[in-house]
Amino acid sequence: MTGGERPREGMEGPEEIPAKGILFRSKSTAWFGTDHTMNLYRGCSHGCLYCDSRSDCYQNPEFDTVKVKADALRLLRDDLERKVKPAFISMGAMSDPYNPFERELCLTRHALELIHAYGCGVAAATKSDLIARDAGLYRDIQSQAPVICKLTVTTADDVLAAKLEPRAPAPSRRLAAVEALAKAGVFTGVLLMPVLPFVEDSWDNVREVTESAARAGAKFVYPAFGVTMRQGQRDYFLAGLDRAFPGQELGRRYRARYGLRYQCISPKAKELWEQFSARCRELGLLYQMRSIVSAATRHCADRQLSFFD
Repeated sequence: MTGGERPREGMEGPEEIPAKGILFRSKSTAWFGTDHTMNLYRGCSHGCLYCDSRSDCYQNPEFDTVKVKADALRLLRDDLERKVKPAFISMGAMSDPYNPFERELCLTRHALELIHAYGCGVAAATKSDLIARDAGLYRDIQSQAPVICKLTVTTADDVLAAKLEPRAPAPSRRLAAVEALAKAGVFTGVLLMPVLPFVEDSWDNVREVTESAARAGAKFVYPAFGVTMRQGQRDYFLAGLDRAFPGQELGRRYRARYGLRYQCISPKAKELWEQFSARCRELGLLYQMRSIVSAATRHCADRQLSFFD
């Protein structure tokens, strides 16, 4: 099922699961300056081979099934009411906020309305072009608080992406959403991560994503030249690579090079970074975390000092 499409006809709505709260304080502001996280849904339908959220440590054996947190909007409202100062909220870390059910349920949309009403900022990450539906809301929030919209694009090749992210909207659709958000005046960019070793870590692939982002009007591209692997996700990922690319022995190559390592950095990472950063400067794209956050928050000067505590 594709994240930007409607659920299939006759498909039941997602199961509700209990929740005690929706908004949680982050341990640091290192990730795009945000100080809180929010997940209205649990699980994801995109089927990405490499997703770290499938790992055992997150205790979600039914990760591929989207579930909705019961009474999520009331819980979010209550959490926001208790805040002494406006939060800068990250969403999309553990569950894509624009899964197929969001088109009908509009939980993310209504959550954005609450975020705006309470003067908070938001940084959203997604692989779905459905985010463009809410461009006007992001623009309204941005008028008083920070907004960072991030579309994940690991390759601009729709055919390759279909092997790695089989039920996510194609990269061409995501880049179209970047363009729609940018035209609406929303601070938007691309997450170029993970760049999979032996699969996506060519300069041609990285350059094409970077240049496509620039053509779409992105303000930034933020990369990670490698992938993470840990218990519960590693075997799923490597088996998936072998199915998607038969005869290439990618699973064996990963095990030989990385073993049980968590951070699996591309052997080309240094070279790619030098080429990538030079091209970003030529295109006027931001690519470092501090400069991205600074650009997104400069109209909120009274908040900026807390973003890198």
